[in-house]
Amino acid sequence: MTDPLPRAEVAPLCERLRIAGHKIVFTNGCFDVLHWGHIQYLTQAKALGSFLFVGLNSDSSVKGLKGPERPVQSELDRARILLALKAVDGVSIFSEDNPLELIKLVKPGFLVKGGDWAPEKIVGKDFVEGLGGKVISLPFVDGHSSSQILERIKKL
Repeated sequence: MTDPLPRAEVAPLCERLRIAGHKIVFTNGCFDVLHWGHIQYLTQAKALGSFLFVGLNSDSSVKGLKGPERPVQSELDRARILLALKAVDGVSIFSEDNPLELIKLVKPGFLVKGGDWAPEKIVGKDFVEGLGGKVISLPFVDGHSSSQILERIKKL
């Protein structure tokens, strides 16, 4: 894949993957300025299964979360960058306030977020656990933040 998957294609793809025996891992985020912390996190997430599916916040969603100057990169560019990574197998863009509807289409065996999210606060936890899946909060990589990187750039 080189482009994000349209929403209508998500459930059929994931069903084919499950039938073929794949363990689907789902995570989500803005991934606006990709950094080493993201790479480590995505690599750890992929290691939990055989197909890593990323829900990517749309441009309007990022703007609402991060402010009017964000995102720095368009949703299509961010999706393509993610898909170029060895760890990432699929990406779909969501515009809702949270990724719950996308999670319901993917039906992952593992729902993963970074360590800055307590497992009980992860959106989709009840749904995924209800399917028999696991919800995991991976260790947060201190000192790596897109917002911090952008602040340092502004000071140059």
